Amino acid sequence: MVHLPGKPLKSMSLTKIMVLYGGKSTEHEVSVHSAQTVCRLLAAQTEKYQVYPVFINKEGYWFLQKACGPQTPTDIAITPVLCADKTVQALDGSFSLKADVIFPVVHGTNCEDGTLQGFLETLQVPYVGCGVLTSAVGMDKELTKILAREAGIATVPYQKVSRQEPYDKKSLNAWVQANLPVFVKPVRLGSSVGVHKVTNLSQLDRALENALSFDTEALVEKGIDHAREIFCAAYGQGSHVVTSACGELRTVAGEFFDYNAKYVVAGGCETQVPAHITPQAEQGMRQDTQTLFKVLQANGFLRVDFLMDKDGTYYMSEVNTIPGMSETSLFPQLFEASGANYPQILDELIQMALRTYRQKQSLSTSR
Repeated sequence: MVHLPGKPLKSMSLTKIMVLYGGKSTEHEVSVHSAQTVCRLLAAQTEKYQVYPVFINKEGYWFLQKACGPQTPTDIAITPVLCADKTVQALDGSFSLKADVIFPVVHGTNCEDGTLQGFLETLQVPYVGCGVLTSAVGMDKELTKILAREAGIATVPYQKVSRQEPYDKKSLNAWVQANLPVFVKPVRLGSSVGVHKVTNLSQLDRALENALSFDTEALVEKGIDHAREIFCAAYGQGSHVVTSACGELRTVAGEFFDYNAKYVVAGGCETQVPAHITPQAEQGMRQDTQTLFKVLQANGFLRVDFLMDKDGTYYMSEVNTIPGMSETSLFPQLFEASGANYPQILDELIQMALRTYRQKQSLSTSR
């Protein structure tokens, strides 16, 4: 069950978990859906946790809810505070509460990109998942590709276009023409928002215009012939990293796995877990996922997305440092296919957050 201020706690030994979701992001609704599963699974462990669902609206304001979901008139307006004995307090001053751990279940810009993580560091509270650096780099598709290539992981060839700098349109057009079809996507966004498949050069300008309406930079990636989208997840800390079985998503609505196929069209995609790939390909992807986890200095969990061509050659596509976490999302499905227990993974993520916080608190801040 969730807990609201004014109700007595069942036990002072319960760990108080504040689940954050929503946010100033194009992936706001996806976040709420993920958080409903996390809140329910944690609240079911009544001997361990007291759960506080905190909704962040699209203007960035925080609200304590009775039950995780979209905003309601009964939500209580709260504000985070930097104080030793409280994490948030009501705007009217009627109550405050101190969280033991914050569990961000947020996606996209202003949420998954290091912005929120930096704020939580300032609040000096333990939080689940990757830190500021990993979150920021993982959100940037180009920086992730650069680090992956340095680690020997194959990536898809691309060109970058920026709103802030002029580019050689003639040269870009020639590159696109030689590599059609191509995919245009914002550099720092997820859930396939702003992604377009360009099959004709005449479609390029409009695709770039849309992608650049969501971010200041866009990638133009070479299309992979008959591409299959394969995914692998990981969780861990330090040298201990556990990877999942690989899974595949096949779109049945549209030409590729876009936002509509993921979230709008009922039955817009099909999940195949485990993926029907060779043992060698699965082993390679799991190794690359583990390598990228360590290269990015990840902490907690992430998911790596790969593209595989018709010949079985695969390429790292992007990383999600807070992947979807609903029961129908890939992250739990991938680990359940590996024989893991999803609620137990959530427990471990919370313990990792506490260990990371203790390690940071042990560091000296003076000379």
